[in-house]
Amino acid sequence: MNLQQLRIVRETVRQGFNLTAASNALFTSQSGASKHIRDLEGELGVELFERRGKRILGLTLAGGELIEVVERILLDVENLRRSADQLAHEDRGNLSIATTHTQARYALPPIIARFKQVFPGVHLELHQCNPGEIVSLLRTGRVDIGIATEALHEHGQLFACFPLYHWHHSVIVPEGHPLDIDVPLTLGRIAEYPIVTYHEGVTGRARIDEAFAAADLVPDIVLTALDADVIKTYAELGLGVGLVASMAYQEKRDQGLSLLDTGDLFPRNTTYLALRRGHFLRSYAYQFIQLCNGELDMDSVQKVLADGNSFQR
Repeated sequence: MNLQQLRIVRETVRQGFNLTAASNALFTSQSGASKHIRDLEGELGVELFERRGKRILGLTLAGGELIEVVERILLDVENLRRSADQLAHEDRGNLSIATTHTQARYALPPIIARFKQVFPGVHLELHQCNPGEIVSLLRTGRVDIGIATEALHEHGQLFACFPLYHWHHSVIVPEGHPLDIDVPLTLGRIAEYPIVTYHEGVTGRARIDEAFAAADLVPDIVLTALDADVIKTYAELGLGVGLVASMAYQEKRDQGLSLLDTGDLFPRNTTYLALRRGHFLRSYAYQFIQLCNGELDMDSVQKVLADGNSFQR
């Protein structure tokens, strides 16, 4: 048994049981990859994959059980390398963060700027993607930290989740819009106009839908986007009332738009920071986490990672 065999098995699963894609990802030949799998199955005495001819269809029952062990072994190997590297270079290396557009564009810039002042030798990899993709990247150990509002806290056994901050949605309209008057805003008044907001499943969109449904209203959502800047652009053009995360409005940048106080019309959202349990973190990663939330020092984070609970705030 060797690490290359385990890597090929893991990559075959990651690539949807496409052995050609797995071989390409690991820079090896398909025939060589196939032989590695057969050799490993022979040594273990069980078949890991179901096959039809030469085609791999999926995991066998034994394969489904053992793939978790394979993942843990390879994670431990990677952790060993990271730990050794830290001993040699405590203030240099890479830090990979997966997050959504809203966090990358509005919440993280001041944090990253401060982090880079302290750790100029650390290279940051910022993966901007949707919450489901963030979960996948964390699960496979391809990133160190995940930050999002959705999905992360639903995987408590696999991830340790820490609340970073709370926020609400806000209404933005062009200056002079009929809603831009000194009259209390209601969901009914908002629903009188076309709406431009987020795609389903991102940036608290479910909370927007819940609020209108609870008020027995069916809003006319004429355009959706992942990007708050896109939403603001089309709101400014008059296509509809914009519903965005409150932190996405910046007065100096968004001249021509008015931010309307929605009070408690929409439920509160919480943005979480998630870490994969068992994934080794360099000391500067803990520094980054504490910049995100001053209460999250190394000791408190490691305690949550070890005991399997969630951080409460």
